[in-house]
Amino acid sequence: MHRLWAACQLWVQRLLMLAIVVAAFHPRAWDAERMLAAAQRHGPKALAGARALQGVLQAANDADDDAKLLALNQFFNRRIQSRDDSELWGQVDYWASPLEMLEKGAGDCEDFAIAKYFSLLALGMPVQKLRLVYVRAQMGGSGGPVQAHMVLAYYAAPNAEPLILDNLVTDVRPASRRTDLSPVFSFNSEGLWQGVGSQSAGDPAARLSRWREILVKARAEGFQ
Repeated sequence: MHRLWAACQLWVQRLLMLAIVVAAFHPRAWDAERMLAAAQRHGPKALAGARALQGVLQAANDADDDAKLLALNQFFNRRIQSRDDSELWGQVDYWASPLEMLEKGAGDCEDFAIAKYFSLLALGMPVQKLRLVYVRAQMGGSGGPVQAHMVLAYYAAPNAEPLILDNLVTDVRPASRRTDLSPVFSFNSEGLWQGVGSQSAGDPAARLSRWREILVKARAEGFQ
């Protein structure tokens, strides 16, 4: 009996060591329990959306960057409808957290870009590869009206051509194929830039009050 107990203890210890090794090689930058608890407080649509999002995150955890971009871009573009802040929140400009947007089932361009940004960070993507970019977007082709818009840009390397994730376009395209977009400034959790240049223009949390609020809300929702 003593030998059997000792063997069981050794088996459990080996399982624990294996779990530690697996966790080290497959880091997860989101808190699943906190996300679901926060979603439940927001409402049933947020909870269903959070569960669906966690399924996508789990499935894409071991994928390459291109597959991660495609998975998250499709998830939010297909699940969320495009609506103005005035209609959704009764405000001219409101930056919703990912779970707030999932509860509404709708959002504007900032909300889409923010949700994709934090979801990609949750998959362990380095923050240096991602920027939220304010652009001037020419709507309806050449000669159409120009309006303020936000997209998410992905850089495979610091000087690489970025890939653009946009709620107005279903697929992920290189910036050279988005001639309808003119960058104004870009930012992420670590920096703020004029256009999409390499020279930092300051601390985004200090310059953008809404970004400070989103960082707090996203972390409270279980995102990195």
